[in-house]
Amino acid sequence: MKYRHIFIDLDRTLYDFDKSTRITFLELYDKFSLKQNGANDFDEFFELYKKNNVELWAQYREGKIKKKFLNVERFHVTLLHFGIDDRAFAGRFASEYLQKSPQNKALFPGAIEALEYLFNKYTLHIITNGFDEVQRVKMKSNDLNKYFKTITTSEEAGAKKPNEKIFHFAFALAQARAMESLMIGDDYEVDILGAKNVGMDQMWFLNDGDQTMEGSTYIINKLSEIPSLI
Repeated sequence: MKYRHIFIDLDRTLYDFDKSTRITFLELYDKFSLKQNGANDFDEFFELYKKNNVELWAQYREGKIKKKFLNVERFHVTLLHFGIDDRAFAGRFASEYLQKSPQNKALFPGAIEALEYLFNKYTLHIITNGFDEVQRVKMKSNDLNKYFKTITTSEEAGAKKPNEKIFHFAFALAQARAMESLMIGDDYEVDILGAKNVGMDQMWFLNDGDQTMEGSTYIINKLSEIPSLI
């Protein structure tokens, strides 16, 4: 298949979101004296946050909660588990996290090599559900802007993947058509089914190696596999 445009998800596809989050949490865990305040097991604290974050992001994608609420609530509900019932404290933690985390250099192995290969053959675009200001800092901090012609965020598009609206917004911005485009992403429901529903081919990046669904044009476990497929 001859493609002209490649659309790529950012978090957990190019950018190791979990690694970056853990780096920042370790720093803030000490800064906010969480061990002394009741959260005496860092790993328990971090794993519970990740669970709460996934659940609240699902609600955010469905339009059930707002960005401002999500930003604080994912920390507040986690801290509550450890007996820290202080929303202002959670808000300060959230603010520090949003400021520090996107500055981390945390690309997946092979990300730059894959981008160098793709950049020489296709026009590249980012399409992400992340917050606009956070994702743009993340792109700059990891020297990614030079590879991409356009960046589409869900905030700009007014819709979140897998909603068709964000894909059509991205096509218009990129001056691309679905039939000549490929979507690369890690989330089956959000990236792969979202792309499939608008007529795009898809490349599913199984970065955890756990294939639980089927039905993608391509499946990879490492970014270094991309040159052998397209």
